[in-house]
Order: sequence, then C-alpha cells, then structure tokens
Amino acid sequence: MTRHGDGATTRTGRSPSAVAAALLAVVALLGGGTAAAQVAVFGDVVHTMAGEPIEDGVVVIADGKIAAVGPAATVAVPDGSERVRAPVVAPGLIDAHSVVGLAGAQNQPHDQDQLDRSEPLQPELRAIDAYDPGEPLVDWLRSLGVTTLHTGHAPGALISGQTMIVKTKPTTVADATLVPFAMVACTLGEGAQSGGKGPPGNRSKAAAMLRGALLAAREYEDRRGADAEKRPPRDLRHEALAAVLRGEVPLLVTVHRRHDVRTALRIAEEFEVRLVLDGMAEAVAVLDELRETGTPVLLHPTMVRPSGERRHASMETAARLREAGIPFAIQGGYESYVPKTRYVGFEAGIAAQNGLAPDDALAAITLDAARILGVDDRVGSLEVGKDGDVALFDGDPLETTTRCLGVVLDGVPHLDR
Repeated sequence: MTRHGDGATTRTGRSPSAVAAALLAVVALLGGGTAAAQVAVFGDVVHTMAGEPIEDGVVVIADGKIAAVGPAATVAVPDGSERVRAPVVAPGLIDAHSVVGLAGAQNQPHDQDQLDRSEPLQPELRAIDAYDPGEPLVDWLRSLGVTTLHTGHAPGALISGQTMIVKTKPTTVADATLVPFAMVACTLGEGAQSGGKGPPGNRSKAAAMLRGALLAAREYEDRRGADAEKRPPRDLRHEALAAVLRGEVPLLVTVHRRHDVRTALRIAEEFEVRLVLDGMAEAVAVLDELRETGTPVLLHPTMVRPSGERRHASMETAARLREAGIPFAIQGGYESYVPKTRYVGFEAGIAAQNGLAPDDALAAITLDAARILGVDDRVGSLEVGKDGDVALFDGDPLETTTRCLGVVLDGVPHLDR
C-alpha cells in the first residue's frame, strides 16, 4: 500500500474537491441496498490483495460474483452496469473474531447472548440460534467497510459455545450465514476460572475438564459407530466436540499467558485437533512453539487495554508475528461494554504504525484473515470468481481520518448512511 504525504491533497493524491465529488458520485449511484445484476466499481487505487495495487482500476461484479478486475482502460464494462466510483477500493474487510450480532448495542440483558455462565462446558450452544443480523452493531461494522464477520460465543467460560462466519447483510440469518459452525470457543487461563463460584477453580482443573470433555466425545464417537442396537442416544454436547476431534472445525482457544498457550498446544497435540489461538498477549514469548506447530493466531486488537492477563500486550506483536512467519489476523475482539468490539481498520492502522508493513496490515484484515477462517475461496481479495464484496474509501483505509463511503456486498451496493 502506498502512503502519500500530507498537504493540500488527500493521501490518495486527490484534492479535497475531487474527493467531495467522488463522495457525491457514490451517494448518487450507490443506493441503499437495491440489488443490481451488474456493478462496476471504479477506483483511483484498487487494492486487490492478489498483486500490486491497480491505479485507475475497476472491479466488475455480475450476479454477486467478481467477473473482472484490472485497469479501467482495458477491462470491458458491460452495458447497463451500475457504476460506482471512489478514491480507494479494497476487498470488504474481515473481522476475524467478535461477538457482534450475539451482543447488542444497548448493552442490556435482552441483547446480550454472547455468554451463558450457567455451566462451564457448553459446546452445543450454536451461534446461529442467537445471531441477529438486524442488530445495529452489524450495521455499524458494515458502514466501516466490514463485510465478513467471525462471531459467536464470547471468551469467559471454559467452553462457551460455537462460532459462525457471516456477511454483514441486513437480511435473514440464513441469507447472512457463510459458515454456520466455524469453531468451538474455549478459554484457558484466568478467563476460564469461576472465581470460587464453581468449576473450574484453577488452571489445572480447567485443563483436566477440557481433556475429560474431549475424551468423552471420543468415546461417544466410537460408540456411535457401533451396531445400531449399541449406539448411545444423540448428545449435542458430544457431537460438537466430536466435530473438533474429526478435524471438521478447529478448537478456538482464547488465551494470553505463555504457560496457558503451552497448555493449549499440549492438548491440541494430545487429541490431534486443529487449533486456533485467540488473544495472545504474550505471543512473543512462544514464537518458536507457534512456528514449529504452524498454529494460527487471531491477535488481540492492537490498542487492547494492557491489564490483567493482557498486561504484557504490545502494539508491536503483529509485526513480531509477521517477522516470525506465523499466520495471524487482527480482530475486533470482545469487550464487556459498548460497543462490545473494536474497528479492525483502526487496529490494523495502529499496527502499521508500530512495525507492521502497511500491505501486511491490510492483509491482516482481509486475505490473511480469510485464510485462517477457511473462507479465502470466497472473500479476502478481489479476484475473479470470488464474492462481490468491496469496500469504498475516500483515502488510505488504514488512516484514522479516512471515511468509508460504503460497500458492495455480494454485488449489492450499501451506502454509509
């Protein structure tokens, strides 16, 4: 990503009047979510994330999929296409981990479904049964350029439930859902402890309970494969963890302290399960282990408050992970107060000011996030055949002064109201 200097022009090299004209063009052309069979998105700079940025480029979308990408001078735009122009065009942003849609903007009991503390082990809780695509926080993220969201049950219980991957569409749950069952959300360390009100009481108890749950799921899976007369009745709790044991979904472990990270790695090795580590305030202390195992990281927001388990959090962790060759994405995260999540564009921008190359920072909230989530065949870059998800900006997406002008989501334009 090219960074431009300050002065009389914006970071895209355009004058303020030119940017204003571009904004008016978006307002005039984008509409409020009306479906379009064909859309052509023009940008003074187009970040495809599949190669070098394209100057004066265009992304052609037909029936919700990207049909062509390239210089506007050489790409044929079909007659009748709805035309949209913005100074900077990028793939729709991806928030790699959040609770938005289960947690709501009002911060009241009726819109807080991200965590149930009645039991420490509840892998059977489906995110899809609690996700509200009409939640204002979903609309807020979309207005900032986020088109794909990995959301679900929050950290705070040993196993809090399942996660899902959705598009930030104002539609039905079925239409918004990209992956209904993405991961099983687990917490180790102080975040999993009950504070004396019940199990688990300490780290070793939490690890023992998690191992016991995986062992029980393994036994259940073996018995379900036996003769019909000997099969046990269905058990939703065991079924969810059996999917982890079969490698169908990863175990997502929120963890910050280095010895808790090593516990998660041990358990993953013992049960031969796929592991995704979340949070990771002390990631730099276990770089060798992460590199050796190839474990991906959904890194805490760059500006996370460095307190408690996160007291060793650093703004340079993203750069250190990149330098070590460890796959990672930057997330909006979970916070117990409104707005429950942070904006990944801002967090990536701060990481870019603390050692992470701008291109890598943008990748951490687009293509790299899509790869870790296993949806890079659909989203994360502007390539032919992928979903028509495009974010429109009036400047550098990583700059705090930049405004998102709107998105095109599955080929449907949405204006930032």
